[in-house]
Amino acid sequence: QVQLVESGGGLVQAGGSLRLSCATSGSIRSIDTMAWYRQGPGKQRQLVARITSGGTTYYADSTKGRFTISRDNAKNTVYLQMNSLKPEDTAVYYCNVRATSFATGSRYLDVWGQGTLVTVSS
Repeated sequence: QVQLVESGGGLVQAGGSLRLSCATSGSIRSIDTMAWYRQGPGKQRQLVARITSGGTTYYADSTKGRFTISRDNAKNTVYLQMNSLKPEDTAVYYCNVRATSFATGSRYLDVWGQGTLVTVSS
């Protein structure tokens, strides 16, 4: 009913930049929060940034000042602009969306993307 397509991952050198995109499609009734998580090698998946339907943002302390989350409601897409990348940012980045679908009624769905790999070399 709701699908996420992530793009923008890749290999960059320390200090470089990447922009991740997550496009939401399907029988979408409404979208609540949109967020990015990441999971580094041997580490637990952690929240990177979140943005509410009203535009309120949250950032993990390790990314604040370097990463920017934004959303385009007309396109049902969330972005993560990553600047001044560090080797510690290397991880699989996952898009997460809380949404409702016409196909499933008013129930909120917690939808995850398959992940996109970001590798930062030193």
